[in-house]
Amino acid sequence: MFLHPSRVAMVVLGSAALAVTAALPAGAAGHHAPHPTRSAVVLGAIQYDSPGRDDRSNRSLNAEWVTVKNTGRTPVNIKGWSLSDKSGHAYRFGNVRLNGHSQVRVHTGIGRDNRNDVFQNRRNYVWDNNGDQATLRNDRRRVIDTEAWGRRH
Repeated sequence: MFLHPSRVAMVVLGSAALAVTAALPAGAAGHHAPHPTRSAVVLGAIQYDSPGRDDRSNRSLNAEWVTVKNTGRTPVNIKGWSLSDKSGHAYRFGNVRLNGHSQVRVHTGIGRDNRNDVFQNRRNYVWDNNGDQATLRNDRRRVIDTEAWGRRH
C-alpha cells in the first residue's frame, strides 16, 4: 500500500507532538495558572510582618500592607473587588481606579484613602506572619491572583 507524502507528514508530526507531551514532567500537568482569570491586575509586594514590635498601634498596623498592581497600559476600575486572607478577613475596594502601570497599597490600619494608599480601617492585624494567603477577587468573585507565604500555605 502506498501512502501519500502529506499523509506521512501528518503521521510524523502527530507522533512528534505525542512524544513531546509524554516527555513533560509529571508536575507540569497539575500546575495551575498563577492567574486563574486573565487580568492585568495582580498582587504585588506584600508586607505581612509589620516591622518592629507588634503593639497594635495604628502606625504598626499600617506598616502591614498588600500591593495591588495594574501591569497593563489601560486603566482598570477595581470597584467591588476584594482582598482576603485565609481566615476570612476581607476588604472590598471602593471606587479605586488603577491607571496603566500603577499600583495601590492596601494598609491594615486606619487612614485616609488616596490614589496610592487605601486603608482597611482595622484595629487588629490581618496577615499571619507564620503563613497565610492573600487572594484578590474581581467584582464577580472570580479569583484574579493569590500569593501565599510561610509554613501553613
